[in-house]
Amino acid sequence: MVELAMFIVVSAIAVIGAAGTVLSRSVVYASLFLLLSLLAVAGIYVLIFSPFLALVQVLIYGGAIIVVVLFALMLTRLGDTNESLDNRQKPLAAVTGLAAMGILIATVIANKWPASVDPSPASFRDLSSTLFSRWAIPFELASVLLLVALIGAIVMAKPGDQK
Repeated sequence: MVELAMFIVVSAIAVIGAAGTVLSRSVVYASLFLLLSLLAVAGIYVLIFSPFLALVQVLIYGGAIIVVVLFALMLTRLGDTNESLDNRQKPLAAVTGLAAMGILIATVIANKWPASVDPSPASFRDLSSTLFSRWAIPFELASVLLLVALIGAIVMAKPGDQK
């Protein structure tokens, strides 16, 4: 019963962080709400007895990715604009979001979930062998993509002769 209450609290924090990310008008606040959401997901990993994933979530996503996002924002920010963020696609986005939420809720209701699951944490040996054999190339590609994006942000923010 305590685990369920903790799961509900941590999940609510994750949803609040995700909603703050989407609804925030400031990009810096949005990235901080994203950090809150990512840390709550790490809490969910702790609740399902996966400390390695929780550690990776905090170090990689909560630490490195948020720092890269904030760094890119600081480099590419030319100043706050007073332009309106509303556009004609807002109603379509709301309808699409509500449809996706309806599909997710229908999926959760339609499935028969097990009453209890015996959690067994994965061994570090299995995780490391899978990570460095099967998933090594996708992780390296993602790191190269982030590096290229960071270099692009630096080049775009570089002061020079702007025509």
